Amino acid sequence: MLVVRPIQASDYQSLRHIAIESGPGFTSLVDDPDLLQSKIERAQRSFASDISEPGDQGYLLVLEDTDTGEVVGTTAIEAAVGLKTPLYHYHVGKSMHQSTQLGIQSIVTTLTVCNNYMGCSELCSLYLLAGHRRGLAGRLLSKVRFLLMAQHPQRFSDFVIAQMLGVADEEGRSPFWSWLEQHFIKLDFSTASRMVGSGDKGFVPELMPRHPIYTNLLGDEAQAVIGKVHQNTEPALRMLHNEGFNHRGYIDLFDAGPTVEAPLSSIKSVRDSIVAQVEFRPDVSGDQRVMVSNTGLTDFRALISEQAQWHAQEQILLLPEALQPHLQLNNGDAVRFLDMGRTTA
Repeated sequence: MLVVRPIQASDYQSLRHIAIESGPGFTSLVDDPDLLQSKIERAQRSFASDISEPGDQGYLLVLEDTDTGEVVGTTAIEAAVGLKTPLYHYHVGKSMHQSTQLGIQSIVTTLTVCNNYMGCSELCSLYLLAGHRRGLAGRLLSKVRFLLMAQHPQRFSDFVIAQMLGVADEEGRSPFWSWLEQHFIKLDFSTASRMVGSGDKGFVPELMPRHPIYTNLLGDEAQAVIGKVHQNTEPALRMLHNEGFNHRGYIDLFDAGPTVEAPLSSIKSVRDSIVAQVEFRPDVSGDQRVMVSNTGLTDFRALISEQAQWHAQEQILLLPEALQPHLQLNNGDAVRFLDMGRTTA
């Protein structure tokens, strides 16, 4: 059984394994022992905090295979980004150059550094180990965040973003960063990613171009990846598009991957999730598939059930008795769930 839960101190080695496998472009999880330990401790404080509005909290969750005890993935939400350290992006815009006298007009694409997402909540740190990318594991890791946000909206911003991993080669080199490195930064992609992931972002305003970049001055490879995602990220981007996220022209400073955005209240899974009373029975024979979570925080648990029965009139969700210990609930307790369709469809 795959179950999502808050990260624990005992998950350190698993988290480091994920950080190593995810590679240099995955700046929200870098292979730095002190930083990873601090992320775990911060997440534990965040889940335990008593707050009424978003601030410097980070909710880091893991996906555990309860049959083996192995942690096979991570997913997270930053409650409010850019409050302590600016969250920089490029904004893709247009600049028109024209001469009425000569009848010449030229429209060029520009990249301008900005930090317009200050205070937004961010979906981040979604990673599933390569050997476990099958079935519904990826969908669980992605959508479970919406159940948590729907249940505890006071902990999150009214506006949500997700920075998507940009194009890189098999060695983790970004064509876009290679151009910046050559002309401005003089840091390789791996070093820059590690510095940003560890919170050392001082070099960004110091070394980044202070004026808009004309994209037609970039090399062909760098131009070609602006606003594009890594091939492994394409399913996650499709899922977010289906949830109502859109790209409004903001891209990552380092690999030029797109940032997508949506109001929290308009996210499909937030809108469609239902709070119900749960009953666990040994003989549930329904073919309704649901993603379901309890309504807690420090004891938050979520999973996908292939057998469920939803009785809308009574507002009761019937689940197999075997799921009860995984959700840490009793009959009559509240759950929040998403209908995922029929298993026989």
